[in-house]
Formats: sequence, structure tokens, C-alpha cells
Amino acid sequence: MTLKGLLFSSHIHTLLCCCVHVCVCGPCQILHICGCVLNRRRLWQLSRSWRRHPQECPQEPGRVGHLAHGEQVVTLREHASCQRQPQRGESHSMQDTNTTGVSASLPVTVREKKLHWPPVTSFPRVLFSPPSALLGYVKSQNLDESDWTNTLYPSPMSVFEDGSFTDEVNMSAVMLKEDDPGEAAAVSLFPEFLQSYLHHSSSAVFDLLEDYETICQEKTLQKLVLRSATTQQKTSKTASVAWLLEQEAVTWRLITSLYRDRIQTAMEDGLMMDVTVPSESEKVIMEQLFQRDGVVRQSQLVVDWLESIAKDDIGDFSDNIEYYAKTVYWENTLHTLKLRRDKPMAGFSRPLVTELDPDAPIRQKRPLADLDREDDARLLRYLFTLIRAGMTDEAQRLCKRCGQAWRAATLEGWKLYHDPNINGGGAELEPVEGNPHRCVWKVCCWRMAEEEQFNRHERAIYAVLSGNLRQLLPVCETWEDTVWAYFRVLVDTLVEQEMRSSGLSHEELEELPREYLEASWTMEKVFEELQATESKVECVCVCVWHVAGLMEEFSDWLGRTPPLPGHLLRFMTHLVLFYRSLGMQLKEEVCVDVLKAYISLLVKEKQLELIAFYVSHLPIEMAVTQYARFLEEVTENEQRRRCLELASKAGLDVAAITKTVVETVRERDSEEFSHHDLTPALDTGTTEDQQKIDIIDWLVFDPAQRAEALKQSNAIMRKFLASKKHEAAKLVFAKVPKDSMREIYHQWEEQGMNMPLPAEEENAIREHLCIRAYLEAHEAFNEWFRHLNSSPVKPTAPAQAKFTEKVAYEMKEKEYKNWQGRLEALTEEVKERIYNVLLFVDGGWMVDVREDAEEDSERSVQMALLRRLCLPMMTFLLLTVLQRTARHQESLRLADIIASDQHRLYEVFTREELQKFLQKMRESSLLLLDKGLDPLGYELQS
Repeated sequence: MTLKGLLFSSHIHTLLCCCVHVCVCGPCQILHICGCVLNRRRLWQLSRSWRRHPQECPQEPGRVGHLAHGEQVVTLREHASCQRQPQRGESHSMQDTNTTGVSASLPVTVREKKLHWPPVTSFPRVLFSPPSALLGYVKSQNLDESDWTNTLYPSPMSVFEDGSFTDEVNMSAVMLKEDDPGEAAAVSLFPEFLQSYLHHSSSAVFDLLEDYETICQEKTLQKLVLRSATTQQKTSKTASVAWLLEQEAVTWRLITSLYRDRIQTAMEDGLMMDVTVPSESEKVIMEQLFQRDGVVRQSQLVVDWLESIAKDDIGDFSDNIEYYAKTVYWENTLHTLKLRRDKPMAGFSRPLVTELDPDAPIRQKRPLADLDREDDARLLRYLFTLIRAGMTDEAQRLCKRCGQAWRAATLEGWKLYHDPNINGGGAELEPVEGNPHRCVWKVCCWRMAEEEQFNRHERAIYAVLSGNLRQLLPVCETWEDTVWAYFRVLVDTLVEQEMRSSGLSHEELEELPREYLEASWTMEKVFEELQATESKVECVCVCVWHVAGLMEEFSDWLGRTPPLPGHLLRFMTHLVLFYRSLGMQLKEEVCVDVLKAYISLLVKEKQLELIAFYVSHLPIEMAVTQYARFLEEVTENEQRRRCLELASKAGLDVAAITKTVVETVRERDSEEFSHHDLTPALDTGTTEDQQKIDIIDWLVFDPAQRAEALKQSNAIMRKFLASKKHEAAKLVFAKVPKDSMREIYHQWEEQGMNMPLPAEEENAIREHLCIRAYLEAHEAFNEWFRHLNSSPVKPTAPAQAKFTEKVAYEMKEKEYKNWQGRLEALTEEVKERIYNVLLFVDGGWMVDVREDAEEDSERSVQMALLRRLCLPMMTFLLLTVLQRTARHQESLRLADIIASDQHRLYEVFTREELQKFLQKMRESSLLLLDKGLDPLGYELQS
């Protein structure tokens, strides 16, 4: 029968067990089976023959071709000249890439409970499509952390559940209800990401991304340790945080590989010429395709990424897999057949296969024993999962270990053929790689995938190897699996089309369906197909290649409620910073919104050490506003100082920020200036008043801001004085260092300026002195008033007093005279203080001396209004002092001062106030008349 006839012979499902190639050892003429076309039954028969008659190579004693049925372990030993060595070029350099994207992996280990498949994941997972395994989920799911774990898709390994879970899976279920440790451990990610960013230079962006992935993985590992160290019930919030970190880690992995490839390709494009060298090697053609075609290369990166995720979930496999440690293929069926042979009358009525070659169940249309069918189904599920994780070598090893060496051989035929000896010209022959009959093998795999009599996972295995998407999708249980299937087939199809266009394709390949051979797969088409699936997670794969689309997704997510999780915001922020570091054109509004959202989170979480850095990446004016808004809530003095230090290190405009903080707080209320007669005294401070008082501290940390401190404190005190909150104004005044005016002049002189101070600074200093004079006058009056109201009773001399009574009288009289003396002194002091206000030098109280300053209409209005509010009040306070101390003549002289054209104080009085003032003058005149003096207090002349 010809090779093609064997390929399509009915009922014998031909498999191409092409381990390497067919060769004959020259010296001994013994056939060394490295690859041949065999049906499964023939391979099984050959194995039994070799078991009985192993042949030894005379040139190299001890080297035998050995396929032992009893042990079910293949040992294909070759002559030295036939040995196949791994070639560096066999797989694509990105991640051991091959034609179909299956990555060869070293055998690893797993713990497993007897009679149960090993657990694969610790957490349920759902696929996130590129650019972010983390981001796709947000598109259509509720972001409320409380119900995430209720909406997660099952693990890809949930197919292995058969009624019970291992300890690890049970631990995962317990973890969903734990409260504290996991979530608390993840909080340190915020500062760790910033430290990592600052540690790496701008040219080491990919080292930075790898560090991001490592940090996320370490935090996930910490949670695993925490959950195994406690029996406390955990909440789903901890689980969701761990799950987010898991997804974020693999997302950084994808971004790293994709953009590293892009940048390396861009750098090489200018150095390399697009030269296609004719070749008779499938492997060389594939390498040339990957080198020049970015779509194939990056699609393979996506495949490798998805396989690496699956591999991480699977964990480590151990060699001690008890359930598959048996050495007999279909042992239960074999045992039953032996019993029937030994005891033909034992009453076995159920029909079973009578032969044990791999094709027997299909050929005889008879079943295996139930336990063997279950074993096969479980094994096939497991093999598919290994292939899904890119662990084809491990799948082959497991096949051999489980007595199915023939199946291991069927998984070898995908390798592209390459004979380095054709064009090598070397003296020594080099080992040949790959499968010379790959086309026949692939057609067989396709037809097996289409055969409905086979197990669904067995069909899926060969669908993977042959690029049969239709038969592969039914076993894809997660969105992750589906994306892997599409991209795997995309790469397989593009490589096969390249082989056909190169002329190396064989006629057997034409037996594949036209839909496969002529498929026009592109990334856009893959995305369209993925979006058309029934997955509940919408595809955002295109965002990896279209950053503008990613920015739109970010904008949409930021507008949703409830707010995004903190770790998602952190990821989005650092992704934006990564794109900026590459010089990519981004939508600035969205980048700003992402940064602002993350900054708000850091403020909420009180991550004071981190905020300044992220604020520095905002536009300058917005950065000032954002950081000032944050500083409003910082109340402790040391924290304030530290925040300003961090702002300075981050390159922020500290002076503008502190000024903005103060202005924002002092302008927060809408209280207007009002006439003092219409408002009561409000010396009791409020919380808002205290905020305004404390806010001045922001301006006194840096001596260079003393001028601004004066201006802002003056503005706050103006409002307090207008509200008659004198105590609050005093507290603000006390916040300004006493040496501020000297410091301002000193700084000006240090700048080498010989001219006078700027008008704004000079006017601020004068205003500060005006307020000080007013507060001193008000304090002097209060002290005088308190002393006046604490007067002792004036003693009267007792008549015919005893000695003790005289002594007591003298003491009281002395006390009264002391009080009078103190009152006289306080009266003189309060007079002086009030006159300092009323007769303030150089133009009057609250009047600027420099008119060349920049116009500030609000300040001018407030100062003018304060003159109208405070000067009349000072006048009436002085009248009170003079009248209560019987200094009526002095009170009458006050009228001359008010009416003076030099001071023009009468202009600040209202009509009612002038009438009240004149009434006070009348009262003093009447009292003087009662004393026998004239109305002005002079003696009457007779």
C-alpha cells in the first residue's frame, strides 16, 4: 500500500509517529527507528516484538531500539551519527516558538492525592485579553469588590474535578472568606511600585516591567503563605485582591514581551535588509517568516503568554504520580480478558474488546472496561491541559509513563523538517531535525480531530496540532482558552501558507479542507471572531495594538460607579507612565484623569510619601491645584514639612502650591464684610476659623516665603477683623515669625538689589504693622476694661476707730490708690494705642504708601471697609475710656482730631455714627458745666 493509500485507509487511523527521522546505521545496517509511518496496531505489535528480541548495535554495544510493552516505556536509542541534538534555531527566540506555537518544556513536578488529579490553580480565574489580563474583566463586570469572586469563571483545570478537592483547592475556598492578611499585605504594592519606578533609569523600561511582574508575584505568594498559615475564615475581598495581582503580573509579562519585540524590531529595521534566501528547509522558512512578519511574531507572543499563564496555574508536576504509575496499558480490560480465558464459564456477559492494540475499540466497535475508559478520559483531559500550557514534552513523558508510548510519538510530528547537511558541505554529518512526513502527519491529525468516535479531548489534542479551530473550540471553557485557540490557529495557518508559497508543501497537504488552506487570518479578523463569541467578557485585545482604544476604555471605566479597585488604578497609572516613557502619543485628558484618580486613592489611603511623585506628572497648573488640595487635609506639623520636602524633590512648584493652599482655605467661606454696629462680637472661633489660622503654617517653613506669609496672613486677619473675631486675628498674627520683616529685607539685599522693596511687599509690611497697632489697641482696651471692672470699694475712714480698724482702713486705702494708679497707667496706655491707630503715620491706618503696586481691587475694597468699620469703633472705645475716667476735656479735644482735614477721619463715619459721636460730646460738655466749667472744660471767667 502506498503512503497515501495508507493515509486514507478506512478504520485504521494512521498516526505519524515521527520522533525525528528514518535513518540506517551505515556500519551495521540496523534500522534505527527515529521516525516512520505506522498505524497504532503495527506500532504495538512492533513493541511486543522488540520486547522479546531487542537488537543490539554491533558498532556500539548496549545501544538498542527498545519499545517495551510490559513497561510501556519507549526507549528509542540511536547510533551516535543519528542522534538528534536540540538546535538553537528550532524554536523562535521569543519563547521557544515553533510552527504551531507549542512550546517544549522541561518536565516538572506536581503533588497529587491518590486517585485524584492534581490541583491546578489556587484561585478561580477568568481570562483578560491583551493589553491586560487585568483590564478586560472590567468591561462588563460589576467592580464592587464584594461580589467579584462570585462572578469568576471556573479554572481551566476544573475539568479534573471528580467529586472531591485536594487540600490546596479546599484552602482556596477557605481563603475566599479570610478577612485581613492578604489584603493588608498588598497595600505595600503602592510604595514598592514607586520605588521600582524610581530605581530604574528611563532606558531600562523593560527591566522595570519585569520588576512590576515580580512584585505582583511576590505579593501573591505572600498571600498563599498567609492563607496556609491560618485557619481563620477569609472574605472575598482578600481573594479578589490576590486575583487582581495574579492577573496584573501576567499582564505585565505580556506587555513586556510585545513591546520589547516592537522596539527590537524597530531598531533592527534600520540595520537589516529584507533578503529572502531560498531554502529547502521548512525550519529556515519559518524562521525567515518570524523575522520579517510582525503579525506572526506578535501573535506567537500572545500564544506563549497564554501558555505561560496556564503553566503557572498548573504548578509543578512530580514524577510520583501514583495514579499513572501503572505499567500495563488498559490493565482492567486485560485482567477481565484473562479471567474470561481462564474461566470461560464464569458468566461474563458484557462484550469487551478482544485485542488490546490502540485501534481495537474503534475497529471492533467494542468498549473497554469502565475503569479503563475513565482512566483514558482523565488522561486525555490532562494531556490537553498540558498542551494548553505549552508543556508538550511533559505530555509525552506522561504518555510514556502511563503505557501509551505510541501516543507520545504522535505528539512529535509537528516539528519542521531541517537537514543541515544539504547545504552544509562539512566533513561530518550533522543530525537531521524535524519530520520529513509532516504534511501526512498533519492530515492524519486533522482527520482524527474530525472523527466523532474519539474522545472530545483527544480530538482537541489533534485539533491543536493540525490547526482545526472548529474541533478545538468546544473544549475551550474559558475566554482565555478561546483566545489561545484563535491565536494558535492563526500562527499555524500563516506558517502553513508560507510553506505552500515557498513550494515545499506536499500534495498530501491538499487533502486538508480549503477553509484551512485558504484561510485569511488577520488580527482584526481574530478580534472580530472573539467579540462574536458568547463570552461575558468583552474583548479588548485590540488595545495592545491600538493605544487610543485603550485610552477610551480607561475613560469609560473611570466614569463608572462604584470606583475602580485601587490596584487596578495603580496598574493603569503605571501603564500610562510606561507608554509616556516610550514617547507614545496618548490622549492627554485620559492620562490626566487616570493620574488624578490614582492620586485621589493615595490621598484616601494616606500614602503621603507617594503623592508628590504622581502629581508631578500632571500639567503644571493642575499639579499645583491637586497637591494643594491634598495639603489642605494635612494637619500635623511634621507631616506638613515632609510633604513640602517631597514636593520639592518631585520638582513641584512649592511656593505656588503653598500659596494655593492658603488662598483656597481662606476664600472658602462666603462671609462678607459688614458694619460693626450690625454684627455682634464673635470672638468664639469655629472649626473653619481654626483651619484658616493653621493654614499659615504652610508659608513659614521656607524663609523665602515670608513675604507671601505676610500677604496671606494679612488677608485672613482682614476678614477676622471685619467679623470682630479679634482673638482669631491675634492667633494668625502670632503665626507669623517676628523676624519676618527683617528676613524680607535681608533676602532682597541678598539678591543684590539697591532699589527699594517691590511695592507689594512694602505695602504688605505696612498693612501688617497697621493690624498690629489695631490689635495692640484692642488688647490695651480689654485690659483697661477688665481692670476698671475689678475696682475695690473706696474705703471711708471710721470715726473713733480702734487701732486694728485704722490699720485695716490704711491697707484698703493703699489698695485703692494702687488700683487708681494702675488705672491711670492703663488709661494712658490705651489712649496711646488707640491714637496710634487713629493717627497712623504716612497717610493713615490701612492706607498703602506705594501706589505703584499691582492692582488688587479686592484688597483695596477690604482695607477701605476696615477703615470704616474699625476707626469709628476705636474712636468710641477711646471716648469710653476718657468719659469713664472723667477726662471729659480730653474727650472734647477728640472732636478736633476727627474733624481735622489733615487726618480726614470724619470721612469714615456714617451719619448715624457722627450723630452718636456728637451726642457723646454733648454728654461730656454737660458734665463739665455741672462742674462749673465752660462747655469745653475751661474755667469760667467772671
